[in-house]
Amino acid sequence: MQRQKQNFIIIWICNLLVAGTMTMIMPFLSLYIETMGDFSESYVQKWAGIIFGATFITAFLMSPIWGRIADKYGYKPILVINATGLALSILLMGYVENVWQFFFLRLLMGVVTGFIPTSLAFISAQTDKKEAGKTLGTLQMGSVSGTLFGPIVGGLLADSFGFQYTFIITAVTVFISGLIILIGVTEVKTVKKKAAQIYSRKDVLVGIIKHPLLFNVMLITSLIQIGNFSIQPLLSLYVSDLISDPMQVTFLAGLTFSAAGLGNILFSRFWGRLGDHIGYEKVLFILLGFAVIFMIPQAWVTSLWQLILLRLIYGTVLGGLIPTTTALIRREAPISIQGEVMGYNTSFRFFGNIFGPLLGGFVSGLFSISAVFYSTAALFLIAFIILYFIKKKPSVDLDDIIKGRS
Repeated sequence: MQRQKQNFIIIWICNLLVAGTMTMIMPFLSLYIETMGDFSESYVQKWAGIIFGATFITAFLMSPIWGRIADKYGYKPILVINATGLALSILLMGYVENVWQFFFLRLLMGVVTGFIPTSLAFISAQTDKKEAGKTLGTLQMGSVSGTLFGPIVGGLLADSFGFQYTFIITAVTVFISGLIILIGVTEVKTVKKKAAQIYSRKDVLVGIIKHPLLFNVMLITSLIQIGNFSIQPLLSLYVSDLISDPMQVTFLAGLTFSAAGLGNILFSRFWGRLGDHIGYEKVLFILLGFAVIFMIPQAWVTSLWQLILLRLIYGTVLGGLIPTTTALIRREAPISIQGEVMGYNTSFRFFGNIFGPLLGGFVSGLFSISAVFYSTAALFLIAFIILYFIKKKPSVDLDDIIKGRS
């Protein structure tokens, strides 16, 4: 138990470092693209969405593979590989000369991305099902704490020293996180059947699809990510339309990013603990309903303080969505194939990360950035309806489904 607590603390700290440094570059992603040439606003918006989502294309394909490897060899090697690969690719991004090079590096980074989801799966595998919500909610506080300060620090660094140094600092910090994992974490071996050798990848995938709760929760996870990531690449442009001083846009964009992070960190543990007591389905149902309500008014703002306040309120809901869906997956997935199942869940998340920026760029280009908030609210409403119907379906054991096929 002491070793598990030590692992948790180290992973929490590393999540703080990785999430903080990774989000340092988010507020100026579209602004960085503008430095590469004399581009129109629509061109920048389009490429901001494409480049933002590029990483998740390869990550979408790799996540189940990493999960299956984790079932066999453990999560620690995956975390170290992810951190090292992320650090190298981010370092090179500071030296790109055109959008195609930037796109290629983001695509390459996807092969080794997923540090935060892998850490969630690692801690989840060593946590009792009855405490999964609270533990995962607490763990998310680490990554969200990073996202809270990362955008502000990134905006200040970019304004003071330029974009390139911000990429270098980000890369070094992520690499240090990998070293901390390598030296400090001792993976607790859990008792597993050799299911990874019994069940083929096809058996596991078909089992997930036939499982009414697992598949639909993964679908809901994807819808959540599509909604969240459709606005993120465009938020700095939205902020620039609300302020009069263009010299402060990166800092104020970072502040707006961090507002949702503050609400997230304040309530993530609360939602996780509540899910442990009343059920994760009920909590997820509540959260999706609130997400619809709090998203729409963000399209109506006329000043920056209004947007920051609404992002803060929305963040209180956002803090429970991912831990709750992860806890649901943890509850339903057999421990012997949990890494692979978590890997597919991560793929669904990354699919949302891919499609979200593309959807946001399309909607903003066709209508306006404000319209993206409406489309996001519609996605949360769809997820709300899906959950309403699957709550009524009887519980099914994934092992029984897979064994019936094998």
